[in-house]
Amino acid sequence: MTARPAAGGGRWVSVGPERVGRWIRGFADRHGEPSVKDSPGLVTLSAPDGSVAECHVPFPPLAHDGDAIAGLIAHANSSKRVGVLLVRLGGYAAGVFDGDRLVTSKVGARLVHGRSAAGGWSQHRFARRREKQSTEALQAAADVAARVLLPHIDSLDALIVGGDKRAIDELREDRRLTALFALEREPFLTVPDPKLAVLTETPSLFRAVRIRITDAPPA
Repeated sequence: MTARPAAGGGRWVSVGPERVGRWIRGFADRHGEPSVKDSPGLVTLSAPDGSVAECHVPFPPLAHDGDAIAGLIAHANSSKRVGVLLVRLGGYAAGVFDGDRLVTSKVGARLVHGRSAAGGWSQHRFARRREKQSTEALQAAADVAARVLLPHIDSLDALIVGGDKRAIDELREDRRLTALFALEREPFLTVPDPKLAVLTETPSLFRAVRIRITDAPPA
C-alpha cells in the first residue's frame, strides 16, 4: 500500500485488490461503522467521527446486488484483460495482461540524444538530428503498439498508458491506434524507463483501488 498527499486536502492510498476488504474493516475499526454511498465509479465511506474514504472503482462501472462494499471487493478482484502501453522518449513497452499474467509483450528502445549545450550552427544541426531521432522513436513505439495490442483489441477490457504524457499524446495522433485509445482508462502510470521488469509490475498499479482519505476535523 502506498500513500501520497491529495490536492485539496487529505491523502491518497493505493490498496491492492486482495487487501481491499481488510482495509475497509480496518477503517471501520478505527473510525466507527461508516455509512456507504455508491455510484458506478465511486464508493464513499463516511464514518461517525467525520472521516471519509472515497474508494475509486478500478475499471468502472461497479455493479452489485445491494451491497456496495462486497461488490467493490469482488469487482476489484475480478480478472480483467488489459492492454498496457508505456512510452518515454527513446523507450517503449506494450503488453497484454490477463489479470496479473503477462500474455504477450514487446519492449524496445531507440537512441535519442539529450539536449546540446553548444550554440550557433552546431546547436541547430544537433536539434534537427534530435528531432529526427525523436520522430523515429515515437514511430517505433506506435508500430509496436499496433503490432502487439491491436490483434487483441476485441478482447480488451481497457487500455492503461504511462510514461511521458507528451510522448503518449503524440501517439494519439496515429490513426491506427484510435480504437485502442478509445479504451483508455485511469490511472496514468508514472513509471521509469519502460523495461520488461517495469511492464511486468504494472498490474500492482492499475489493479489497485485508489482511496482518498479525509481525516476527521479536530475536536
